[in-house]
Amino acid sequence: MTLSTHVLDTMHGTPAAGISVRLLHGALPLFEGATDNDGRCPGLKDLVLHKGAYRLEFHVAAYFRRRGIDLPDPPFLEVVSIDFGISGDGHYHVPLLVSPFAYSTYRGS
Repeated sequence: MTLSTHVLDTMHGTPAAGISVRLLHGALPLFEGATDNDGRCPGLKDLVLHKGAYRLEFHVAAYFRRRGIDLPDPPFLEVVSIDFGISGDGHYHVPLLVSPFAYSTYRGS
């Protein structure tokens, strides 16, 4: 099974470039990288995943600070963690739509 993600900055209406992303399987880190200019992590496509529970972590506060957003201390969202399961064959797409005070996700295609 394969995995992809796409991060969209809903505050600015743009892809979110430069967000640090980690993928974990339990406590085991499988991937660490950052989103590209299109808000994607091309390095994720090289992983072969198996049935199980996973977590994607997106370090969003650092991204919004770099964009010049004055966040409270501590920020409302420092890291967005998405816990999800892979239960079947095929491709899993886990997008993140994010602003400094809200986020949403879903299983995409």
